[in-house]
Amino acid sequence: MDVRNCKDCGKLFNYIGGVPLCPTCVKKLDDKFVQVKEYIYDHPKAGVQEVSEENDVTPGQIRKWIREERLAFAEDSPIGLACESCGALIKTGRFCKQCKDKIANNLGNLYKDKVQEPQKRKDFHDRAKMRFLDN
Repeated sequence: MDVRNCKDCGKLFNYIGGVPLCPTCVKKLDDKFVQVKEYIYDHPKAGVQEVSEENDVTPGQIRKWIREERLAFAEDSPIGLACESCGALIKTGRFCKQCKDKIANNLGNLYKDKVQEPQKRKDFHDRAKMRFLDN
């Protein structure tokens, strides 16, 4: 059992994994997320700073939710992040579609290179024959 202090409130809690927050603070953060999501739905043209101020959430937390793909914005929204690979403006996630496709293709090619045709080998039964010695 791992006991830690909550990152936000400092209370001791049983840490299972993930974000080091107590269940109470996790619930508060989830409630804030729902509030932010509804605010963005009602105000699609709002920027990160406005959303942050109106919902009492840090801009960093909003960006984190965007990177985790929990929040997504319309194409005409002023909110956007830079793709971590090429720097293109994206509305959710860490990478743009082109970079995601390139990464997927590279991983697929690596897998294909690793998987080769099994080498032809003689079966055990072919080698295990009874042999007789001539006297």
